[in-house]
Amino acid sequence: MQSVDTLFILLGAIMVLAMHAGFAFLEVGTVRQKNQVNALVKIIADLSVSAVAYFFVGYGVAYGVSFLVGADKLVVNSGFELTKFFFLFTFAAAIPAIISGGIAERAKFGPQLLATVFLVGLIYPFFEGLVWNNNFGFQDALKAQFGSPFHDFAGSAVVHAVGGWIALTAVLLLGARSGRYRKEGAVAAHPPSSIPFLALGSWILIVGWFGFNVMSAQKVGDISGLVALNSLMAMVGGTLAALAIGRNDPGFIYNGPLAGLVAVCAGSDVMHPVGSLAVGFMAGLLFVKMFAYTQTKLRIDDVLGVWPLHGLCGAFGAVACGIFGSAALGGLGGVSLVSQLIGTGLAIAIALVGGFVVYGLIKAFMGLRLDQEDEYNGADLSIHQVSATPERETSW
Repeated sequence: MQSVDTLFILLGAIMVLAMHAGFAFLEVGTVRQKNQVNALVKIIADLSVSAVAYFFVGYGVAYGVSFLVGADKLVVNSGFELTKFFFLFTFAAAIPAIISGGIAERAKFGPQLLATVFLVGLIYPFFEGLVWNNNFGFQDALKAQFGSPFHDFAGSAVVHAVGGWIALTAVLLLGARSGRYRKEGAVAAHPPSSIPFLALGSWILIVGWFGFNVMSAQKVGDISGLVALNSLMAMVGGTLAALAIGRNDPGFIYNGPLAGLVAVCAGSDVMHPVGSLAVGFMAGLLFVKMFAYTQTKLRIDDVLGVWPLHGLCGAFGAVACGIFGSAALGGLGGVSLVSQLIGTGLAIAIALVGGFVVYGLIKAFMGLRLDQEDEYNGADLSIHQVSATPERETSW
């Protein structure tokens, strides 16, 4: 049975790993053409740095496990702990992938990789350990006081809210792209460079999300068809909401399902499918409305809208779990709204403090932003010395 569980979680890890292609192409399709190469390189580079940081430090912070022992000890029980690490690493690597979309088109490459070391090695696993490993007795205290621990089955708060609120700190410290906002109040339009790539990225994320959610059970015996159906209904709800109020904008329509899936992660194992549909629909509305509001009214230049999508929808979903997961609304129960509010608030607080400390120190000592000329030329040529679509190719 241990071998079956190992295979099960390995397949989940592979599906979530594939989601990083989704992050990459969602960003490639959204940014301007002169920044497409940089988007592709950032995702795989951040993934690799995340693996090292999480292997040597982060996993130990969260779960108290070290892999610095002989291989004979590592392969005990079919190497289940190693496969579990692989699965949870793909979640951890989502943090810089989320941030990447917010800081696109004007962030330096090296400093962002350094930020990833600290975020994946320390900040993210600290909160991960509180929720998913009961570090410092956090969950026990909530259960004793309010009847139920903080429930976050697949990471609405642990992954998405933390990533989205950290991204907000980076975006604020970086400032808006040059020319984005003008003194007279006008907002310069930067339309997506490739709707097909944006749509491809969204579809890859959608498919991988069923590994993200369903296989968060981590054992074959705990697998639940309810999680799969709830994920589907939330995805559909988010899409329909974006379709209803997004004025047929494909950028909204392809981010709507992602908003629903972000929100349902926390309670996908306890909510009724009708509740999941409602949560997904509300998340889709929240994303569309808040993306427009943050870009035009708050003048926060969050390129892919990762704070509304992951930060706000993640926080909303974690709180909604305490409502729609209750038996009174057709859920399985075992949730406490107060515990959900406390856990969500703590996720936001840790993300904000950690984000401002990490990015603030890097900004002070290394700088976060490309200079004006490099930004004008685009990150592709400035950092990687190649464009996504060279006008001329060398012929031999």
